[in-house]
Amino acid sequence: MAERRMMREEEFLIQEDHFRRNAFLIISEMVKMSPKHPSVLVDEILHSIFFLGHIKTPQYSPKDIVSDDNMLNLLKGRYPQPFKLFSSELPKRSPISCVLDMIVHLMGQENEDTIIEELQKLIRQLKEDEAKDLVSSTICVSQKNKDPNSDRYYGVSMSTSGRDPGRIMIAASCLSAWDSYVAGAVMTYYPKKTQKPYFDGTIKLPEQVRCQAFSLSDLREMPPCRSCGNLFGLTTSENREWPYGHCAEAESVSNLLKYEKEVREQAQPKSKTATDENRKKAQESVLKELTNLLKMQKFTWDKHFYTPQV
Repeated sequence: MAERRMMREEEFLIQEDHFRRNAFLIISEMVKMSPKHPSVLVDEILHSIFFLGHIKTPQYSPKDIVSDDNMLNLLKGRYPQPFKLFSSELPKRSPISCVLDMIVHLMGQENEDTIIEELQKLIRQLKEDEAKDLVSSTICVSQKNKDPNSDRYYGVSMSTSGRDPGRIMIAASCLSAWDSYVAGAVMTYYPKKTQKPYFDGTIKLPEQVRCQAFSLSDLREMPPCRSCGNLFGLTTSENREWPYGHCAEAESVSNLLKYEKEVREQAQPKSKTATDENRKKAQESVLKELTNLLKMQKFTWDKHFYTPQV
């Protein structure tokens, strides 16, 4: 009995160490990729990772994550804000979203295959020894139409592990990062996978829009899950429902709608319940859920979302 318990504890420690290893690997890669110092994306990813380390059990401090003293001091000098604010402000998105932005910035949005392959290389390193911490499983590419020359907009699935960190980051993205139509669609179902009786903010993307997800394990095309079908009107025969807002489609479609005004106009919510008043009520319910989740994690939130700056 005691031996079995000891084995379980050792297994838990190994799994938890995956977080530290992956966190350090992501930070190191981002610093390497950063074309100039300091970089807003490195600032953002440091805060996001430090926050996720702070709400883990056991907690990881920035010093636990960046165990190299020289690197720690260098990062503190260049990026003081994440070290000060990781325990009071919320990130707007999870870490791999920042990595994706950096890769797109370096490679150019038109180079889809290269972008996906570059991200896949990092994900494969992160997934060694069956690690799941800070790993995105899918990437999504959206375009306003099927013209190969139209701009591409990317997104990744939430790079969190465990139910509560995922719920926290989905709520944070709804309230601070995503286009309001995408946020409204997700808030329609968040957090229980059941549609709110008083608010339907779901949208239907125009037929000509391309919205294609790929597995970052083997690059195969992934059909939309039932959740994404419900949120964005994507055609699918899949019955599996992931948590609403977890999938790569949410971030990708959000980025599309932020820049393609015509598509956004065509996609606006059609339900009679999608009023400003009902949306506000849905927003308040998401904020309440988020506040409760943070209390459970013993996180004292100052009601600010972190704004990266250098």
